Amino acid sequence: MATTTHRAKGAKLKGSKSKDNTSLGTNHASTFQSSKTVTSSTTTTTRTSTPPPQAQASLTKTPKLNSAVYRYATWLEENQLKKTGAWIAVGIAVLVRWAVSLGPYSGFATPPRFGDYEAQRHWMELTLHRPIREWYSDNSKWWDLDYPPLTAYVSWICGYVGNMINTDWFAWKESRGFESEDAKLYMRATVLVLEILIYFSAVLVFTQRWFANKAWTRKHTALLLILLQPGLILIDNGHFQYNTVMLGLVLWAINSYLDDQDVLGSIFFCLALGFKQMALYFSPAVFGYLLGKSLKQGFFGCIWKLIKLGVTVIATLGLLFSPWLQSQEEILQVAHRIFPVFRGLYQDKVANIWCAVNVVIKLREMFDVQELVRFSTLATLLSFLPSVLYLIAKPTKRGLIYGLINSSLSFFLLSFQVHEKSILIPALPITLLILDEPAIASLFVTLATFSMFPLLRQEELTMPYYVLLAFWAWMTSSSFSSAPKFLQFVAVINLLFIAAVHIAEIAVPTPLPRYPDLYPVLNALWSAAGFVLFWLYFNYRQFATVHAPNMGLRVTKKRE
Repeated sequence: MATTTHRAKGAKLKGSKSKDNTSLGTNHASTFQSSKTVTSSTTTTTRTSTPPPQAQASLTKTPKLNSAVYRYATWLEENQLKKTGAWIAVGIAVLVRWAVSLGPYSGFATPPRFGDYEAQRHWMELTLHRPIREWYSDNSKWWDLDYPPLTAYVSWICGYVGNMINTDWFAWKESRGFESEDAKLYMRATVLVLEILIYFSAVLVFTQRWFANKAWTRKHTALLLILLQPGLILIDNGHFQYNTVMLGLVLWAINSYLDDQDVLGSIFFCLALGFKQMALYFSPAVFGYLLGKSLKQGFFGCIWKLIKLGVTVIATLGLLFSPWLQSQEEILQVAHRIFPVFRGLYQDKVANIWCAVNVVIKLREMFDVQELVRFSTLATLLSFLPSVLYLIAKPTKRGLIYGLINSSLSFFLLSFQVHEKSILIPALPITLLILDEPAIASLFVTLATFSMFPLLRQEELTMPYYVLLAFWAWMTSSSFSSAPKFLQFVAVINLLFIAAVHIAEIAVPTPLPRYPDLYPVLNALWSAAGFVLFWLYFNYRQFATVHAPNMGLRVTKKRE
């Protein structure tokens, strides 16, 4: 038996800061090494290959890590605090989230319907007091449950625990619109506890696996930057949602795929789908990756793997939906709630293509809902198809991350019924590349956070927004020091535009009466244009990674 091991150049970095500043990912040096050792002979042959000139040129620039976060990680290492570093990072992330949670939330003191906070609270009330088969058919006309069953189960657990503390918080019908400081404290705590258990733990594992052969300082830098992504903090801990549960489950699926535990990864991904249907944004990439891996295992190996994955998906989703599978009417009612077509093509001034086009061409007035559903579905399919086909042909772990980005961006830009908060879905895999594509990832997170500003302003979360966005810009400013001049120029223009819009909003809160939505429209148009460019870039990067080394990841192949 012969064993072939492939490592990215620079996999062992010891002591030297100059080595530790070597670029990650596709910015590695331009040669790859592979060694082949045959057990029946003492002869060792070393082969060196050079990538094509285009790929070689893209790999020669090696941006250094010199951010404040990296310098802080270096200080921890020099003071022998590596063992407690993860706990310190978690503590910082929790502190920032709790500071944001002290502010207002969605619908605070705004009757009669209030907002997302009241919707989440009511679902705890609903699941606590109504039979399970009535959760999706309740006709009380008060914040219908429109997320998949795992959200309902988690709501029941949170409601059960909260009801033991104070029965007034979730009293049936009498608690609608209930607001108090202790209830707010409990609701905020449920978000934070679930975030720590599911999302934080997944990020910790990801940084250990993705940067397996990298210096501790890089792992810790990535850990802090991922945990301090401002958009996710502002929405979950400010506006009030549980997005980190769904994104955490997706990240656990990614961790499993990185470790070649595809069945376990599929269970986690089905759980993510069972918590929020928006996890479907990732499903084409996951499907393409798993199908591509299966096809490379030979005919019988492929059939066996597909059977295992199919049974896993059916069993997991079947278990989640089992209470409503006894009746066709009930399961159709669940589907109707989860996919509410009647809400329209998009909500508010979301920064996607349909909203941008609607400024000039009134799509929602020209076409009926069914036509828009068909057209948007076809456009979404065509936009992610090249990425998925390429992932099927070349199912690499790095390609999976880019595939997740391209698939989710396609859904955000072109699918039916998109909300501003949905930009957090592609933001997850892009943030995971914060040390691989530092300038691009930093720029995307900045733009994604800006795109949600109209929503945050409506909830009076402008101050946390300004502080966290400035904090993010400071933490990642050094990412552009080694970036191409053009990218530096784009980053400066983006920040100047964002600053100009915010200054104008403060100086002239109400623009011309003819254009009451001028600022949100400018935000949506600018952000949508940026997201289209990011979609183009990441599609290019997915196709270019065929020549890139497996940075950090140690890949071992065995041949009989």
